[in-house]
Amino acid sequence: MAEISASASTSASTPSQDYHPAIDPATFDLVVSGTGLPESLLAAAAAAAGKSVLHLDPNPFYGSHFASIPLPSFSSLLSPSYSSPSPHSSAASTPSYDAIDLHRRPIYSEIETSGSPPEPSRSFLVDLAGPRVLYCADAAVDLLLRSGASHHVEFKSVDASLVYWEGRLSTVPDSRQAIFKDRTLSLAEKSQMMRFLKLVQGHIASDRGGAADEGLGRISEEDLLIPFVEFLRKQRLPPKIRAIILYAIAMADYDQEIVESNKLVTTKEGVETIALYSSSIGRFTNSVGAFLYPMYGHGELPQAFCRCAAVKGALYVLRMPVVSLLIDREKSEYVGVRLASGQDIFSSQLVMEPSCQVPPSLSLSEDLNTSSSTGNVARGVCITSSSLERDSSSVLVVFPPKSLYSEQLTTIRVLQLSSNVAVCPPGLFMVYLSTPCNDAIIGKDYIKAAIHALFATNTLGSSEGSVEPNTEDKESETRPTVLWSCVYVQELAQGSFGPVCLSTLPDEHVDYRNIIESTKELFSKMYSQAEFLPQTSEPGDIEDDNGSAE
Repeated sequence: MAEISASASTSASTPSQDYHPAIDPATFDLVVSGTGLPESLLAAAAAAAGKSVLHLDPNPFYGSHFASIPLPSFSSLLSPSYSSPSPHSSAASTPSYDAIDLHRRPIYSEIETSGSPPEPSRSFLVDLAGPRVLYCADAAVDLLLRSGASHHVEFKSVDASLVYWEGRLSTVPDSRQAIFKDRTLSLAEKSQMMRFLKLVQGHIASDRGGAADEGLGRISEEDLLIPFVEFLRKQRLPPKIRAIILYAIAMADYDQEIVESNKLVTTKEGVETIALYSSSIGRFTNSVGAFLYPMYGHGELPQAFCRCAAVKGALYVLRMPVVSLLIDREKSEYVGVRLASGQDIFSSQLVMEPSCQVPPSLSLSEDLNTSSSTGNVARGVCITSSSLERDSSSVLVVFPPKSLYSEQLTTIRVLQLSSNVAVCPPGLFMVYLSTPCNDAIIGKDYIKAAIHALFATNTLGSSEGSVEPNTEDKESETRPTVLWSCVYVQELAQGSFGPVCLSTLPDEHVDYRNIIESTKELFSKMYSQAEFLPQTSEPGDIEDDNGSAE
């Protein structure tokens, strides 16, 4: 990778103050600060479009808020020190432009840690943006294949998808075979589920120009526009089947039974996600389900796109913060950045990750229409002693709204990972949890309630007045034990377009669809005539568990 490497630093959040060689040239089409997934996609797309790109990161690692980092560095990333180093005096103000200091704001809060991680703690890799997976057939996989970034990432399939219902975990019946094998569904429920999936599959086939399955025809345009939960009621599906379809297959994040909610999924949106889910099952020869997870964590994805950008000529400098924005004195327009090394770099476009605070003098006049909500997402990370499922290493668990207690209004998602994806030692497991929230305390209580429902733990506290699910002592003895946990709240921030562009933070969803769409929209505003990551001359391959490729 084309990179100017700053001197080594032992801190995960403090940039090196030592001498840095000058960057040559000093003028670029695009400067990007931060190597998270949106920034890395933008850098790769711009470089592929023939733009000169300088890609910076104040950290000594790639990934920013999308990184996978050793556990000892995790706390320092959640509570970083944002004291910007003073640039060298050699870069004094000039008559033509002013330097406006740039500041960063914390995006993580309410951090609560319990227990002690097993040693060696550096053998655990933590995803800052977890829990997260990729559909086998989604846009992220297509971008990896088109750009050639798939050459730099390996994947494992997620073994099982489970739903928490009436105090127990059940397999998500997401295919005809899974429905027949499910022992928790009655014969009537299996028939209802099968009939509904046939209806959706017939509509999808009709949309794609094929024949509708068994004469069931298309879903009417009128029904496509109504809330999905209303359409499911019209199909006379019982509450459990509705919950499985809404939250474990259509991936709704908010309670769909609240009529006045502005978070209701339409039938069209629900069917589109079911289509994606269905097309993901069986796309790769040895993938057992719909989802993939990258070896060594999700931080491998931005690194892969950074490598693609480097192949196209982008220049990379780690441990290099942007400390000031350069503003033309006469026109009051952005012209460049000042680096911690003291060097001034000029560019026609700047992209920064959203923890950067853009000065009011550079108003962001045009917001991107991203679908990430404002508010927060509560996240949890646990190290556990054994697997939730005896024969499964990686498991995705969904807690539908109200599945823990009646006050629970959002979906809680849980992802268990093992050593087979190289994120922890053999015999131990990494577990991620998340749920969207407007109130940080309530969000943390949801996460803690899910942990108490799945695991045995005596170390995790809860807020006064919070509700925990009832568990029997005998059951707790057989459940996995939490050895270490961290619960925290992350701010949600939308991307913005203006004199200085801001990318988006990890959102509340389990996949990357919204993040990729907002990133593509930002790129189209920056370079309206350029194609976003066009097909390379040699399409990439994505390998699954046993090396089979598409």
